[in-house]
Amino acid sequence: MTDATEATESTQSIERALASEGFRLTGPRRALVEVMQGLGDHFVADDVVEAAPGVGRATVFRTLRLLQDLGVVCQMVLDDGTAAYRLASRGHHHHLVCSECGAVSDFASGDLEGVLQEIARRTGYRVDAHRLEVYGLCPECRARVE
Repeated sequence: MTDATEATESTQSIERALASEGFRLTGPRRALVEVMQGLGDHFVADDVVEAAPGVGRATVFRTLRLLQDLGVVCQMVLDDGTAAYRLASRGHHHHLVCSECGAVSDFASGDLEGVLQEIARRTGYRVDAHRLEVYGLCPECRARVE
């Protein structure tokens, strides 16, 4: 599948998610989705603002919040407190965040899913969602320090 095909499918799935909750993929929202698709795996709101000069800053933040509420965009908080985002089409994963340079890497673990099931069983909670961010030094920063 080409990048253009993936972007089209992603835009269509976002449009469906919006429509299912009574929202439309307006021109500014479409422009922001296209910008987010071009920014890659993780980005901050200011990246979106800068890449979409025709869309107001408040619209960027409102759209990010709406897409986050719809599960289309996921938010994580970096070690310095900055909110970073990614489109949620990548499937479930967690993040490794370098506390030195801020690099973000994704990882998935079936073992963690088992731990969550065990927590739910022991506590009686129904786990609806979770977020895991592991902080440390990336290989490049470790090499510089060690």
